[in-house]
Amino acid sequence: MANRILIISADEDDIPVLKRALNSARDGPFDVETASTLAAGMARLEHGGIDAILLDLMLPDSQGLASFDRLYATGRHTPILTLCKLDDEDNAKEAVQRGAQGWLSKGYFDNYLVPQALRNIIERMKVEQGLYLAQERAEITLNSIGDAVISTDMRGHVDYLNVAAELLTGWSREDASGRPIAEVLNIVDSATGKPMLSPVEHVLQSNLLQALTGDAILVGRDDKHVPIEDSAAPIHDWDGHLVGAVMVFRDISATVALTSKMRHQAHHDFLTNLPNRVLLNDRITQAIALARRSRVRPVVLFLDLDKFKHINDSLGHAVGDRLLQGVSERLRNCVRTSDTVSRHGGDEFVILLANEHRAEDAMVTADKILLALSTPFMVDGQELHTSTSIGISVFPLDGMDAAALIKNADTAMYHAKERGRNNYQFFRHDMNTRAVERQLVESNLRRALEHGEFTLHYQPKVNLESGRITGVEALLRWQHPDWGLVLPERFIAIAEECGLIVPIGNWVLRAACMQAVRWRDAGIAAASIAVNVSALEFRHRDFFDRLLAIVTETGADPACLQLELTESVLMRDVATSAALLAKLKAMGVQIAVDDFGTGYSSLSYLNQFPIDVLKIDQSFVKAIDGGMKSNGAIVGAVISMGRNLHQQVIAEGVEDEAQFAFLKAHKCNEGQGYWFSRPVEAMQMQAMLRAGVCA
Repeated sequence: MANRILIISADEDDIPVLKRALNSARDGPFDVETASTLAAGMARLEHGGIDAILLDLMLPDSQGLASFDRLYATGRHTPILTLCKLDDEDNAKEAVQRGAQGWLSKGYFDNYLVPQALRNIIERMKVEQGLYLAQERAEITLNSIGDAVISTDMRGHVDYLNVAAELLTGWSREDASGRPIAEVLNIVDSATGKPMLSPVEHVLQSNLLQALTGDAILVGRDDKHVPIEDSAAPIHDWDGHLVGAVMVFRDISATVALTSKMRHQAHHDFLTNLPNRVLLNDRITQAIALARRSRVRPVVLFLDLDKFKHINDSLGHAVGDRLLQGVSERLRNCVRTSDTVSRHGGDEFVILLANEHRAEDAMVTADKILLALSTPFMVDGQELHTSTSIGISVFPLDGMDAAALIKNADTAMYHAKERGRNNYQFFRHDMNTRAVERQLVESNLRRALEHGEFTLHYQPKVNLESGRITGVEALLRWQHPDWGLVLPERFIAIAEECGLIVPIGNWVLRAACMQAVRWRDAGIAAASIAVNVSALEFRHRDFFDRLLAIVTETGADPACLQLELTESVLMRDVATSAALLAKLKAMGVQIAVDDFGTGYSSLSYLNQFPIDVLKIDQSFVKAIDGGMKSNGAIVGAVISMGRNLHQQVIAEGVEDEAQFAFLKAHKCNEGQGYWFSRPVEAMQMQAMLRAGVCA
């Protein structure tokens, strides 16, 4: 495509010569347009499409440099060559200073160099336009990115900053230009605060890429400290010679904060913000290392809250969580800043006393903790009471590493619980016997499920007026091949802790339903079988589905099944409990409240839940004496309440004639206990059911 040339001249002799020279040239062809006045030329230029202009400085409507200035202001990006007489070249030279690409002297227009020069000027302008566009694109790109960019010359003096660099450093491009890089980029070490050599200076010295780092702090012009990571690279000319350096850096404040947060979360409990097991183990290890070089004796205290499970089950996890937070705060106030209070999990805490000199010194802290936790906690307007059992182990007598010290303090804590709770016990090596027993029971429990070692015994429930058996309670027993008959007191708590209580509970429900079917097939009138359901079973997500499947599979009559649940289990989540009990009642299953009167719940649930039976806890029954005094007041009140609510009331743990007489006199519906019969095997129970009375 031919280049379009605009000749602005009123000289009728010049225009034909210029046209002839341009159209005959090898560097053409050129499309030539003409204008005789500056006004006409500027009007044509505004329509675009002109690649170069030949301007006569002497026009009818404008003369001299004024002509050039006006034209240049309109078309500064179009190459302009002036046409002048030999004696007027001073104006032509001045025009070049003001932006003209050159000039042509009159009388030399037909020179073959004229079209060649014009072609070169046009091509050069196109190249410059391309470079300008590339530079503009790069400028916009650099100012659009989030990373800061700064470059220097060979001397290390700043020659460029993008907008992000201006914001981070506090230096404008104008102020920073020509200054040493160390003045604009004040970088210090994040750990020591000492000045660091700029990566740009490294590059200018080594001519090598400087990799990213993450330990630098940029001190801005406003003294603002910003953590950065950066990289720097050399800048080379066409010949590969080093001519400067460029550095790219970014603000990593958010990354540093997130990393710090994640590091904190990895070593601290999310609920109480106390150190967790990982951090505790590390600090115990450090304390042991210090103890090997000095005379200090690190001490570990293992704490477990008393009665916390009842609070958590009856009032909910939200209240339990706030109680744990309150306990954490009081524990922190009981120790020194050099000590560590850690949450071990659940309601367990571990405290490291790192700088004790005598084991007995730990007693002072333990007494302080017992006193601190004896004061009631106020949570959501409720006054909560708890206490703690503490086990204590001492380095090096009770362990040579963190794991041994924690384990032995845990063992001592269980002995504190067995001694009535709310006390502390130092570890003794004979305590490990209990820990071994616990592990032994757990491993044997798993085998018992696989090998069918469990069995059910049955204890009758008796109508106190008629003396007739009204139903039975299924009681779990473990027939161990070596230990003989094992009672639940030895293994139920361990089963709950190790996660076996749900499968064991499934087995009990299935075995009870199968026994009910066997008795029915043996011609025994429908007998109600009561089964205890633990909190973990009842709250399991598929409890109802499992129960329904067992009843369907065995063919048992749901009306013969009575589920015994404690108050705390029901009150854990009232809405969920009510919905589940409604489904059970729709099946025909009976609901009994076991250990009535020992929970933390309000009696309002008696109207909210479809309850059939109240079982008076045996601790109240034991309080009854032969004189029927106030010791039996609670029992009498429960019997009266149950009668008014049209619920069956059964007293458990009836062991003597005085208790039986009191209950009968107060018209308690049923009784259960050794006074009537001990738990017996299925065949013996079958004989009693057939007779209708206890043997």
